[in-house]
Amino acid sequence: MIPDLPDAPADADDDEAAAGAGGVVADAKPERVRKRPKPGERRIQILQTLAQMLEQPGAERITTAALAARLSVSEAALYRHFASKAQMFEGLIEFIESSVFTLINQIVEREASGTQQAAKILAVVLQFGEKNPGMTRVMVGDALVFEHERLIARMNQFFDRVESQLRQSLRTAAEAAGSPQPTVDGNGQASALTAFAVGRLQRYARSGFKRNPTEHLDAALRLFA
Repeated sequence: MIPDLPDAPADADDDEAAAGAGGVVADAKPERVRKRPKPGERRIQILQTLAQMLEQPGAERITTAALAARLSVSEAALYRHFASKAQMFEGLIEFIESSVFTLINQIVEREASGTQQAAKILAVVLQFGEKNPGMTRVMVGDALVFEHERLIARMNQFFDRVESQLRQSLRTAAEAAGSPQPTVDGNGQASALTAFAVGRLQRYARSGFKRNPTEHLDAALRLFA
């Protein structure tokens, strides 16, 4: 998940709504004055809160007003850190991409067997979704239905990249097994495994996060062997 931070401190301007005449917060006591967050902290807090709100089963479209209320700040405070709600979702997508592909690259570097690479890549994608339910709704597009179309296109590209790496790994495995058509075999298996991953993540999101995407994973992978 996005790294935890201390309890969210308010920006100086976030206290505007509570301020009395002259911009002084009513009944404020020196010991209760909260410090301005460090650079980048508020952005992370916004993304953390957005991800947490997406974890609510059956959650409807999240508005900036609802997000601001959860953070106890004004909507204007959100827009000091993100130009739009689409940029907030892009921040979540960047986290997904960075987290998953860092692990995939490590698998490719450390695992010589193409078959094992493919199995571990699939497991990484599903385990990430399982541990980050709010992110899963972004990955399968449920949270992006009413948002900017470029967000859905970017998540589609994410799975295209996963499939591309699976193709390479499975083509290597097919060559090692002496297949007369390793490219065809690798492409077919990679397509099936990617569809399987997307389906498992969709089921997880639409079951209210009750049906884990890694459920019986070893047995399922044997069907693709």
